[in-house]
Amino acid sequence: MKNKKRIYITKTILSLVAFSLFISFTACRDDVEMILSEYIQIGNPRPIDGYQGFYLLNEGNMGNNKSTLDFFNFETGEYMRNIYAERNPDVPKELGDVGNDIGIYDGKLFAVINTSNKVEVMNAYTTKRIGKIDIPNCRFIRFHDGYAYVTSFAGPVVVDPNYQQLGYVAKINTTKLQQEDRCLVGFQPEELEIVDGKIYVANSGGYMGAGGTEKYERTVSVIDIATFKEEKRINVAYNLERIKADKRGNLWVSSQGDHMNIPSQLFFIDKEKQQVTDTIDIAVSNYWLDDDMLYTYGTEFNHITGDWTITYNIVDTKTRKVVNQNIITDGTDKMIEKPYGIMVDPETKDIYITDAGNYVTTGILYCFDKNGKKKWSVEVGDIPGHFALLPV
Repeated sequence: MKNKKRIYITKTILSLVAFSLFISFTACRDDVEMILSEYIQIGNPRPIDGYQGFYLLNEGNMGNNKSTLDFFNFETGEYMRNIYAERNPDVPKELGDVGNDIGIYDGKLFAVINTSNKVEVMNAYTTKRIGKIDIPNCRFIRFHDGYAYVTSFAGPVVVDPNYQQLGYVAKINTTKLQQEDRCLVGFQPEELEIVDGKIYVANSGGYMGAGGTEKYERTVSVIDIATFKEEKRINVAYNLERIKADKRGNLWVSSQGDHMNIPSQLFFIDKEKQQVTDTIDIAVSNYWLDDDMLYTYGTEFNHITGDWTITYNIVDTKTRKVVNQNIITDGTDKMIEKPYGIMVDPETKDIYITDAGNYVTTGILYCFDKNGKKKWSVEVGDIPGHFALLPV
C-alpha cells in the first residue's frame, strides 16, 4: 500500500481548512461565487487493491465557468465533491469552462477543459495544480510513451455548414507540459485511441451538420505515431464521436447519425483489414469497456418527432453481439432523466452511471452492483460525465 499517496483529508482537520479557505476565497475570488468542498459518506469501506478510487469530472454549463472535480474513495466509502477549488485557492476561475475529458498518466491528472481552451494538469494524488497547456477547443486525451495526445477543433465554438478549419491532434510532452507538434485530421475530431503505434481519431464534422447530412464527416483518421503524420482515413459513417480498442486491438466506433433520418449506430473496425466489418444497430452516446464487455447507453433525440429514446446495452466484443439490454435491472433507469457518463469498477464490477438531468441543475451519480441493482446515489456537479480510475 502506498499510504503516502492517499488523497483524502481527515474530518478532524476539515473544519480548520474550511475556515481558512473561506477567508482566502473571498480575498482572491470576490468576483466568483465559491462553494467549499463537501465530504459525504455514501459507500461501505472496502479493502483496495489496484485502484484507490475514481475522479468524476463534471462538465458544467457552457459559459458559466462551472466545471468541477469530484473524487470517490473506495477504501473509506467517502465521496468528495468539488475538490479542485479547495486545493487550488489561488487559481483564477477555478477549473474552468466545460470539462470534456480526464485521464491519469505518470502520476499526473489531466483535465481537458473545452471552452477554456486548456488542459489542466494536477498531481493525481493531491489534485494540486502543476500547470496547464493551452489548446483551442480541446476535446479528448490519450497517452503513449511519455506523450499526451489531445484532439482539437482548432477554431472557435460555432455552428457553420461552411466551416473550413480542419481539426488536429496535439502532441504534448508530459514532463515539460509543452506542445511539441500537431497533426491535421478531419473536421471537429472527437475521441481518439492508440493501438500498435497508430492513433485512430473519430472525425465528426459536428459544426457543419447544420448544412445537411452530407456536411458531416464520416471517417476515422489513422496517424502513424513514429512520423506523426496522417496515413489514411477509414470510411465509417456520419457524425462519429467515440472510439475505443478492445483487448485484441480492434476498434469500436460510435456514430451519432443526423438526429433525423439516420440513427446512431456502433461500428466495428477490424485492425488488420483497416475497415468496418460489422455494424451493430444500437444507439451509443457513451460506453465503457471492461474485459470483453462494452457497457453502453444511448440518448437519441429525433428532430422530426421531437422525442428522446434512451437505451442501455452490453456488447460482447469477442462475439460482436448484444448480450444484455438491461444494465439496470431494478427499475432505477426510469428515474434517470439523461444518462451522461458510465464506468465499471474493474474489481467489483459495480456499474456507475451519471444523470445530467435537464443539463442545468445538479447531476446525480448512481452506483449499481454487477447485477444492475442500485446500491447508492449522490448529488454531484452539473452535467457529470467523465471518469478516471486512480491507481493505488
